[in-house]
Amino acid sequence: MNRRPNVLIYFTDQQRWDSTGVHHNPLELTPNFDRLAMEGTHCFNAYTCQPVCMPARASLQTGKYATETGCHTNGCCIRPDEKTLGHWFREAGYRTGYVGKWHLCKDEPVPPQYRSGYDEWLGSNILEFTSDAYDTLLYDGEGKPVELPGYRVDALADAGIRFMHRHRDEPFFLMVSQLEPHHQNHRDEYAAPTGYRERYQGRWTPPDLEALGGSSAWHLGGYWGCIKRLDEAFGRMLDALRSMKLLEHTVVLYTSDHGSHFKTRNGEYKRACHDGCSRIPMALSGPGFDQGGRLKQLVSLVDLPPTLLDAAQIAVPSSMQGRSILPLVRGQTDGWPDDVFMQISESQCGRAIRTTR
Repeated sequence: MNRRPNVLIYFTDQQRWDSTGVHHNPLELTPNFDRLAMEGTHCFNAYTCQPVCMPARASLQTGKYATETGCHTNGCCIRPDEKTLGHWFREAGYRTGYVGKWHLCKDEPVPPQYRSGYDEWLGSNILEFTSDAYDTLLYDGEGKPVELPGYRVDALADAGIRFMHRHRDEPFFLMVSQLEPHHQNHRDEYAAPTGYRERYQGRWTPPDLEALGGSSAWHLGGYWGCIKRLDEAFGRMLDALRSMKLLEHTVVLYTSDHGSHFKTRNGEYKRACHDGCSRIPMALSGPGFDQGGRLKQLVSLVDLPPTLLDAAQIAVPSSMQGRSILPLVRGQTDGWPDDVFMQISESQCGRAIRTTR
């Protein structure tokens, strides 16, 4: 296939790094992510650059830190003139699509000027407010409500599969932004599919949560159940690519905006510098990343936009503050920093530096 690679971002919300098998979670929740990490490139030490939803999402779209995008807390809006992955890939001839949670605006549905250059749109600004586990409501490109059947994770993955199938004959850039395993706000519950919470309740607790408690004893069963279903849906998306003979021509990225410390560091789940909510799962496969192995260097969420543009042979804008990890994949480690920088808002106005220590 003589064209630039497709790009698929599978983005979860509030997923800890140690929910995955490659980080020694014993519950076998993530066989598809684990396979991606082992056959592609696994960013073993991956961190968010802002442990709360909106600022992290702005950084993932722009390759800039939250204070540069203006989205430094929840409740801000991304500037209409701020260039994003949606703009850069569209300008390079890609068909761009967005499915799921946006959370970079104040309005619902999201006005066109705040959709950051995506050609096709099926989204909700704050998906946890417009939907529930089995009641998924999004808005299309005309701002009309669209109800999707099934469990929410599956509904979004199915919409993503339909987009990839429609555009299988042209290069596409697709972001599927899941809500899970974020809690369902109005009842403070991790809304796993039927039967999944019971499957995992009380079976394993990460060491930090075992020591510090918080809400983990009540919440972990549902949290693990959400992640199991996320991985199953991710596997179906990979199967769809495989069936269309596109898998080896598609850069696939799986990551999350931040983790969850389960009310051990402050009164909720994030907005702290500790690994529980700052360390995230991250793996890539496809052109440039297959057999990349395990990267031990510290990698930040802000590094992903330049990485994806680099992989698609699109010039990386000088405005980006992250850097492409492709040199690391090729074994070129000279000059790579030995720390990552985080900005923290809302619970405090804070800054943090995470080193290998």
